[in-house]
Amino acid sequence: MPTIEAPPGAAVVVRGLRKTYGGRDVVDGLDLQATEGAVTAVLGPNGAGKTTTVECCEGLRSPDGGEVRVLGLDPVDDAHRLRARVGVMLQDGGLPTGVRALEMLRHVATMYAAPRDVGELADRLGLTSFARTTVRRLSGGQRQRLALATAVVGRPAVVFLDEPSAGMDPQSRHAVWDLVRELRSEGVAVVLTTHLMDEAEDLADVVHVVDHGRVIASGTVPELLTAGSGTAAPTIRLDARPGLDTATLRAHLERTRHDGGWHVEESAPGEYVVTGATGPSALAAVTDWLAGEGVLARRVTTGRRTLEDVFLDLTGRHLR
Repeated sequence: MPTIEAPPGAAVVVRGLRKTYGGRDVVDGLDLQATEGAVTAVLGPNGAGKTTTVECCEGLRSPDGGEVRVLGLDPVDDAHRLRARVGVMLQDGGLPTGVRALEMLRHVATMYAAPRDVGELADRLGLTSFARTTVRRLSGGQRQRLALATAVVGRPAVVFLDEPSAGMDPQSRHAVWDLVRELRSEGVAVVLTTHLMDEAEDLADVVHVVDHGRVIASGTVPELLTAGSGTAAPTIRLDARPGLDTATLRAHLERTRHDGGWHVEESAPGEYVVTGATGPSALAAVTDWLAGEGVLARRVTTGRRTLEDVFLDLTGRHLR
């Protein structure tokens, strides 16, 4: 395969990536890219191949096929040239457990020519409250904050964040989100993996959805929300007994509303989603149909289509 020609502004480029374990293709010809000054979210179910893909970008694993370039360099062969320009935050922290938290951050900062101010970064991420605590005694959320600090203290051009706000309280989570936005404004290419759809929806400029080792959808959040409909369709959600006749409900809506474009599905047993022109009259039509069927819904809510809806539509709703 010829060497990748990176598009202007592309900080990470992956083409035809393959990785096999035990004869099984965990990553199967995957393509994606991340650009400077943007947050790129990589989403996927457990086992979809997203973590392996990111580890190949970080130089922690060698691809079995395809090519990966980070800042135009091979993350395995050119690891020594990339080390000062790439920040990596692993979900398990990857930190020595016997070192005090602030001591660890100060030590990492000495490895860079122009690091961030350690005291300011520690205050910003709330590290000062456990500065003298050893890593092994930190809570999961505290370890995540320390891992994030060590990933960004060297002012990297590219930073990989694996589940950056996992296990954090709301205040810490929003402090992390604010820092990610600042990194973007500084021109950093941020590659984010997360299971929190609201995190991706709030932060990401571009989203890649990975399943079965391939990217199955890419785009901005608005593009993914409006795919196939041209609008971020509002929804009505019902919690009721399983097995309702969704075709009959759809027919009732089409007969009484004449709007067209109605879609009704039982997304999980007893959980129903109605999409279309779901204004007050549509809500009244749904409740009228429920009454006619003798069904008492446990809950009826309205809202817009979310990134979680898109994710579940693309990857399926069953546990693996």
